[in-house]
Amino acid sequence: MSEQSESDDAGLSAARFHEVVQELGRPVLSASDAARILGVSQATASDLLDTLADAGRIERVDVSGDPVVWYPSDLQSFADREHVIAFPDRRELVVEHPEQFTRAQLAQFAHLVDSTRDGAYIYRIREEDIWQAPYDHLDGLLRTMRSVLPERSPHLEEWVERQWTRARRFALVTHPDGYTLLSASSPDLMGNVARQKLEAGEHLRADVSDTESWVNDDAVGEVKRVLYEAGYPVQDQRDLETGDPLDVDLTLDLREYQAHWVERFEESGSGVFVGPPGSGKTVAAMGAMASVGGETLVLVPSRDLAEQWHASLLEHTTLTDEQIGEYHGGTKEIRPVTIATYQTAGMDRHRMLFDERRWGLIVYDEVHHVPAAVYRRSADLQAKHRLGLSATPTREDDREKEIFTLIGPPIGTDWSALFEAGFVAEPEVEIRYVPWGDDLSRNEYASAEGHERRQVAAMNPAKVDAVRALLDAHPDQKTLVFVEYLEQGRILAEALDAPFISGEMRHGERGVHFRAFRDGERETLVISRVGDEGIDLPNAEVAIVASGLGGSRRQGAQRAGRTMRPTGSARMYVLATRGTTEEDYARRQLRHLASKGVRVTEGDAPGFEEGSEGEESGNDDADFDDRDDLDAA
Repeated sequence: MSEQSESDDAGLSAARFHEVVQELGRPVLSASDAARILGVSQATASDLLDTLADAGRIERVDVSGDPVVWYPSDLQSFADREHVIAFPDRRELVVEHPEQFTRAQLAQFAHLVDSTRDGAYIYRIREEDIWQAPYDHLDGLLRTMRSVLPERSPHLEEWVERQWTRARRFALVTHPDGYTLLSASSPDLMGNVARQKLEAGEHLRADVSDTESWVNDDAVGEVKRVLYEAGYPVQDQRDLETGDPLDVDLTLDLREYQAHWVERFEESGSGVFVGPPGSGKTVAAMGAMASVGGETLVLVPSRDLAEQWHASLLEHTTLTDEQIGEYHGGTKEIRPVTIATYQTAGMDRHRMLFDERRWGLIVYDEVHHVPAAVYRRSADLQAKHRLGLSATPTREDDREKEIFTLIGPPIGTDWSALFEAGFVAEPEVEIRYVPWGDDLSRNEYASAEGHERRQVAAMNPAKVDAVRALLDAHPDQKTLVFVEYLEQGRILAEALDAPFISGEMRHGERGVHFRAFRDGERETLVISRVGDEGIDLPNAEVAIVASGLGGSRRQGAQRAGRTMRPTGSARMYVLATRGTTEEDYARRQLRHLASKGVRVTEGDAPGFEEGSEGEESGNDDADFDDRDDLDAA
């Protein structure tokens, strides 16, 4: 080693020491470890480490088997630092104590599959994650990956490039004579994949060339689905119908990211706007309406949401009330812009009304409903411009791929970017553990099984006091208390002197309570699953989930979304009975939020800081589903 190098090494800093132990993969090291990583002799490494220890920057201790080892003075601080460990062969990443930036970047190309109590997150990179990555070019995707991974992996990057290319080997295009062609990048793919998987006559009308086949117009959606399941996503590059003309303009300016969403939609003609609640997806959809300039069908899951769309269109566009119709159980109007519920639009006796109209754009709000059997028929309108909207297009049956197959690719902005820019308030999400309120409930839980066991844990009577304590901690703040069960909702409503909003309440009465909440006349509402989506509560500052942890990951994000607005505080508490399966449910339900860059913390419920331990967690009923609300509207 040169004299100059020895002089540089003499200035070994604590930061460089932390880098060495990071590279080593454990928080203590010997002189021989340091020598190997620093590229110096063992004697020089020992002197450097002694100098740093004498300065009080690191600690040293004599151990058997090795004369001395060194470790960071603040070992806990070192343990809490972010660590990214890659397993390229398995396409998995383990991230310990990830920063918000890292979680947001990972959400662009990887799928969060698990998390642990000590702050580790396990991600897997799947084929569909690469197929659906929100990038125009492969270089952009690779740059994001390299910003997160501890070191480059040629093996992993080669696999990513293969998947990126694979997703661009089939395309639907419009023939100059107006019919739809399926085009393949090679004769082999057309002959051995498409024509083997797809049925002649049913899906493909005729062979046009070695790489092109004529597609039946009413089979486009099925062609996409079949090839996707075969591992070949189809690029939809058709000239889509614009429908009967509709002159509509926005009466407000789009934010920069909203304008970018609309530009990407203009390029593809289809897609799904994905962004956190409060990011203005509905307004961006109105921008897409103005861009298409054709009559529009808006599909929504509920009458509440239909009414909100109607009001928003009048407020933010040049459309008049005579141009907007609603089609559902309450009213049936077909107009240039028609807002219909999924269920009504899918019924045979109503379908003809929608099929006969020359729509230029179909908007699917809360698009995660589309793959469900009762809603899927509405996705057959493949010849139109198609736009989905969702904060959380995840489904517990892992069929979210059908959303992007039938509607279009995801179009969105990193949640963290919107948090940092101040467009949306990042929620503070806390899991709070509650001990059993009495021995009777504890014993009932121990003897119960399956869903009954979940219900006993959910309705732990101690949660009433926990909710009261949280409300006391947030005086004068608008709060939503979510429950899963009608009985618990009634108990909490009586204890808190607050209305209980459920599917049993008449539609008009719900509206009265919602208006009172929005106008500040009421600060607390107890609400069932009818509040998970489709209800506009823009001023909610606190959400308390008293029960409902057996629901989906999407449900957790939607409930947190009730507090995610451009201004003010945003806080969500999830109550879980300690020592029960609710502990695991809480972590699993909030995993989607964590993958989006939202930090989730854990602790005891207020008033129960010295709470009892309860039983050990179990997995006997750890099944998740997208079941309907027990008191659905």
